[in-house]
Amino acid sequence: MSIKFLKSLAALALGAAVVTQPALAQDKPLKIGVTAGPHAQIFDVVKAEAAKQGLQVQIIEFSDYVQPNAALSAGDLDMNSYQHQPYLDSANADRGYKLVSIGKTVIFPIGIYSKKVKNLNELKDGAQIGIPNDPTNGGRALLLLQQHGLIKLNPDAGLKATPIDITENPRKLRFVELDAAQLPRSLDDVDASAVNTNFAMEAGLDPNKDAIVRESSESPYANVLVVREQDKDRADLKKLASIYQSAATKAFIAEKFKGAVVAAW
Repeated sequence: MSIKFLKSLAALALGAAVVTQPALAQDKPLKIGVTAGPHAQIFDVVKAEAAKQGLQVQIIEFSDYVQPNAALSAGDLDMNSYQHQPYLDSANADRGYKLVSIGKTVIFPIGIYSKKVKNLNELKDGAQIGIPNDPTNGGRALLLLQQHGLIKLNPDAGLKATPIDITENPRKLRFVELDAAQLPRSLDDVDASAVNTNFAMEAGLDPNKDAIVRESSESPYANVLVVREQDKDRADLKKLASIYQSAATKAFIAEKFKGAVVAAW
């Protein structure tokens, strides 16, 4: 066997390795953590488009808000899509994660719902208002009430305002803090409740028709695509984020959710 022939074989083998390397990389799909419902439904659309562009995606559903960040931090996921920026900031601070956002996804506008009044102006003095008992969503509800002139908050409280940060409450509204998932069921007992869109929809409420008032699309509570800090510049994750933030995805969100879920980009 000639030296020239051996060199040719070596060159062919090297060329084959170069050609097949991308295909081998695709044998390990990107693992994306989501919560069931709209986040999973949207990522099904993103997954299909990603496949057309050479990115294989595996969607992993979670039933709570704690595990997706724990799994991502541990390296069991490449990305997650389920939380808003204030929640991410809180998780990083509380648990020491090094997770970052690489793009906005959607907003689930929180709304005020009631079975007893049709307008916030109809609330009587001393009315009971249900709000979420977690720091990010409780503050979110209070900020919405402040936006509509019912209360004033200490500006230093920021996004994590609680009832003790209320500086003006002319109608002497009383606040009942409950787990966010329980708030739709509280509507029989209180005068109004602030309910997150996902829980409102699960309870059969139509955010477009049943909410007295809702957050605008300019809410700071935009959900985000989250990765480990060390992976924020990975080309495949950036490509997946761009596929998510496409006109086709936005059109799907608008058609599927009819304004109950709003694209944030």
